[in-house]
Amino acid sequence: MITEKTSRLPPFFTQVIGSLPRPTLVRQLVMSHTDHSSEAYFNRMSDLVIFAIRLQEEAGLDVISDGEWRRVQYVNEFLDRIGGFSEAWQYRHQGETKYHNVVVSRMQPRDPVFFADAEFLVRNTDRVTKFALPSPFLVATRYWNKKYSQDAYATRFEFMRHLAEILATEAKALEEAGIDIVQLDDPAITYFCDQNMLSGVTHDDRLRQPWDPDRQIPEAVDCINMITEGLNAEVHLHCCHSVYKRMSDVSGSYHPVLPRLTDAKIDRINLEFAYKDTGDISDLKFLPDSMRVGMGVVDVRTEQPQEVADIMAIAAAGAELIEPARIALNPDCGFAPDLGEPPSIDEAFKKLTRLTEAARRLREQFAPGQVGTRRGGP
Repeated sequence: MITEKTSRLPPFFTQVIGSLPRPTLVRQLVMSHTDHSSEAYFNRMSDLVIFAIRLQEEAGLDVISDGEWRRVQYVNEFLDRIGGFSEAWQYRHQGETKYHNVVVSRMQPRDPVFFADAEFLVRNTDRVTKFALPSPFLVATRYWNKKYSQDAYATRFEFMRHLAEILATEAKALEEAGIDIVQLDDPAITYFCDQNMLSGVTHDDRLRQPWDPDRQIPEAVDCINMITEGLNAEVHLHCCHSVYKRMSDVSGSYHPVLPRLTDAKIDRINLEFAYKDTGDISDLKFLPDSMRVGMGVVDVRTEQPQEVADIMAIAAAGAELIEPARIALNPDCGFAPDLGEPPSIDEAFKKLTRLTEAARRLREQFAPGQVGTRRGGP
């Protein structure tokens, strides 16, 4: 739901998707975490997370995250903490041979995974906060394999439903910690945008499986709704084309997907429009009437930052199709979903400052009575 706090955000408010690049210091601390007690590690990382928060504030963002610096990877961190997974599946991805986590035993969650991380973020900023969780469909698509997983969960859908139950508890804990926006990350829904991939052409072995949007998208929506039921925080769904070392896993516009999300109980869907072969502005015609949109207007894949005018042009084209009040602005995706992603923190800061400047100018153009950036504080 749109909360009292988020309702005060202006048209074209600015937000991150979640992750920021990790400086070398952060990477080294993560890799040496076993050298510290749990309390000492949390405190050391907390000092660095405050820097990530202040960086976003200095860039002028309206909605911020903790940079996801406490996570090694945006999905695996959650899976490692709830248990039941093993690095058993060998596969090929982007020309590299890897071993991938798959579920091998029933998940046994205990306390919510991210409550302390979320509470720390809320305590250390007066701006609107966002915290991201992996979606059930994403995890089920990538982390269930019949060979390894069937004894634990007979079907992929059974696994996905159990994930939704766990994530519903997690989302409620984020709300109790004071988080304003709970975001579900789901690049897997975007697989249905790529007609080549649906026909079996892919560089990711995990995606060589039968695809049926008429069945799978409603299943994904049902699980999303299990998580959002009774939640008072604003809910976002992030559908990107995946980012790995500045490359995408899939391509294709959103029009095959958006009409199928009408029944999803979410407030905003965050999409990509800046990078080539992702969303097309005309896709916004298919946005369900009940939803708002986060327009990805900053390219996180290429190293060179866009000019402010180029960012504005993408957003202005969107404002010709839907009301500016329904539009937020964000990078296409997280800058570094994985600990080792290549962007530098300086690159991210420059791109975010240009994003906020573009938003300021767009408000002057489309909503002159709401030029000032409202932080959504109490």
